[in-house]
Amino acid sequence: MRHRVFGKQLSRDTEHRKAMRRNQAASLFEHGAIRTTVVKAKELRPFVEKLITMARKNTLAARRNVISVLRDRAMVDKDDTDQLAELSVVQKLFSEIAPRYATRPGGYTRIIHISDRRIGDAGKQCVLQLVEEAVVADEKPATKTGKPRAPKAPKAAKAPKAAKK
Repeated sequence: MRHRVFGKQLSRDTEHRKAMRRNQAASLFEHGAIRTTVVKAKELRPFVEKLITMARKNTLAARRNVISVLRDRAMVDKDDTDQLAELSVVQKLFSEIAPRYATRPGGYTRIIHISDRRIGDAGKQCVLQLVEEAVVADEKPATKTGKPRAPKAPKAAKAPKAAKK
């Protein structure tokens, strides 16, 4: 029975699946878009959206949770000086990506299907990308274009019943 079991196995064991999901999420945050198979993108999407929602809180607890989930090893440079790197994945998530979606109630990613198939096994491919939402305060909301709709005809008023004498 599959009670309360969700997600695909992707022909990998649990540790490999988790590591792959973390690596793909880090690449998505780093580059803004990744090219992968449709099934992997559909599995990655809720994971990434939960991380962005967590990062929108911008608290120390949220930052620690994201670090524990992503296991960002690029927090310090590779040399022996132990200096902070320019911008790690977690830092970029909290400073650039999360503020971009501060007012958006969800749906931070989109999946765009590609007609090209993968060469080795002809797997369906897609691009998983972050939805670009520029922070512009003075911009007016989009209005409809085209001819305006005709005004609705008023409902016929009910005639009052004649009073009997």
